[in-house]
Parts: sequence; structure tokens; C-alpha cells
Amino acid sequence: MEQQKLAKPQAAQIAETITNAVMEHRLAPGSKLSESRMAEAFKVSRTKINQALVMLAENGLVKKLPNRGYFVSSPGVAEAKEIFAMRNLLEPAIIRGVIAHANKADIKRLKAHLAAEKQAREQSNRRAIIRLSGDFHMLLASMCGNRYIDKQMAELCPLTCLIIALYDVPNTPACPEDEHDNIVAAIEAGDEAKAIALMQHHLAHIENALNLDGASDIDEVDWEAILR
Repeated sequence: MEQQKLAKPQAAQIAETITNAVMEHRLAPGSKLSESRMAEAFKVSRTKINQALVMLAENGLVKKLPNRGYFVSSPGVAEAKEIFAMRNLLEPAIIRGVIAHANKADIKRLKAHLAAEKQAREQSNRRAIIRLSGDFHMLLASMCGNRYIDKQMAELCPLTCLIIALYDVPNTPACPEDEHDNIVAAIEAGDEAKAIALMQHHLAHIENALNLDGASDIDEVDWEAILR
């Protein structure tokens, strides 16, 4: 057990930790990703950190600027609109796929996720609320029977969290309460038209809450806090 605690994280695990930090709004858009500081915090070589950053750059979550290094992506207004437009295309297809392929075990997983969201709200755990809200959409994508859509959503959801961090009204949850519950209820009932309409309303609700005139200030990254 002690050896497991001391095991050094692999590049994919580091990339996942950074992705979760972005989805929980603990790592702000535009943050400088210092390879030396990250290597010290993760207790790995800079080579391992670089491998993780390359993975994230391939997904668009971070960007490498010439002679400046890696930064968390900071989507502009036009990019934000493009991402929501893509999600509006993909998520109705996801709903159709889930209704066509989901079994009782999948519905049970969705309900368990909704219970976790409810618990996070009851505990006022904002970090968990934000992460679970994004995870809900990726969970649906994983059940739709199309691995390419699943991969695309794994990239779009963290980018959406960056957009929310930049442009959302402060202290507003990433996804309004009960809307996920209603979507799952429609999926379980096999009502494709209703589930798609609810999802479209849900995405519009999130996009319309964006404040495109106000971007968050960028703080120095506290890697030790992120790894807690």
C-alpha cells in the first residue's frame, strides 16, 4: 500500500489531474503552466510533464506559445460560440444514441451520477458541482454507441468549463439544478423528442448565462493546492 502512495504519476494521470482542475475551475484560463514548478509539485521529471502537456495540447485544453511555453487555453468569444454550436449538433445525436443503446445498468449509472450531483449541491461543494456537471455530458456520450462522438465530447466539455470560468456570472453553477434530472427521466421513458428538446433548452440556458464582456483575472497557479 505504501508503495502505491509513493508511485510517481504517469503522463496520462498528470493530464487527467490538470483536466479535472480545469473542470473544477481551480486552474484558470490563460494560466502559465511552468514545467519546472509542475515537475516539482508532481515529483516527476520535466520530460513526464512535457508529455502530459503535449497530450493536453492535442485536445486544445492547453496551448504552446513560441518562446513562452504552455498556457491553459483561453477561448475567445468566437471560439466559445463555435464550441456551443458543435455541442448543439452533437448532443441531440448523443440523446438518440443513448436511447437506442442504453440498458438498465446505464440508466442506473446515470441516476447514481444525479445522486452525486444532488449531494454536492446539498454540501455546497462548488468544485464537485462544476466537475460533475461536465462529467454528466461525458457520461451520456460514453453511452451513445459512437466512440468518435465520445472522444469529441471529452475534448469539448473541458473547453466549455474554460468558457464558463471566463464568461459565466460568478457563483453560478455550470448546469442549472434539475435539468439533468429531467433529461434522464425523458431518456428512461424513451421519449427521444422530449429528451432532445430538454437538452437543447439546457445548452441554451448555459450559453445565455455567459457574460461575454467580463473575463476573470488570472491568478498565480498554486500547484500544491491543486494536488490536494
